[in-house]
Amino acid sequence: MILYNVPYRTGQHLGWESIVRLSEHPRIVGIKQAVGSVDTDTAHLLAESSDSFSILAGEDTLVSPLLAMGADGAILATANVYTREFVELYQLWSGGDCVRARESGNRLVGPACTLMSQPNPTLIKAVLHARGRISTPDVRLPLLPARLLPERGDVVDPSTSRAP
Repeated sequence: MILYNVPYRTGQHLGWESIVRLSEHPRIVGIKQAVGSVDTDTAHLLAESSDSFSILAGEDTLVSPLLAMGADGAILATANVYTREFVELYQLWSGGDCVRARESGNRLVGPACTLMSQPNPTLIKAVLHARGRISTPDVRLPLLPARLLPERGDVVDPSTSRAP
């Protein structure tokens, strides 16, 4: 089981001490840490959790700093669109190439912000549909389909993308 710490969606915050205690449960193997910032609790969690407990970045725009701090990976909506680029980012940090990893992470911030500018997963599904990767951009109610932004065609068309 992977815990999700996403307080802006759940209305509940899991403190690092509670997460460390929960990590001792044999069926809990990790956490998606998506608290909206790189905060003190996240720093404590990365410093205090055991190596057998995976800490996964959950903020699309903050994945690079969390990987730099020692996160084990990520669960990201925008990785459905920029899969190769996020894999490369992970590999660069894992391989210790900090300069290229920082550059790669910085290039992903803009596209991630754009993809998250409408309710998730509406814009991501619209882009995947426009690229022919899924059959429909439909989302479940109460969400409505996203409107693709012509001024951000680079998000839809990978050949013009500003991402790495």
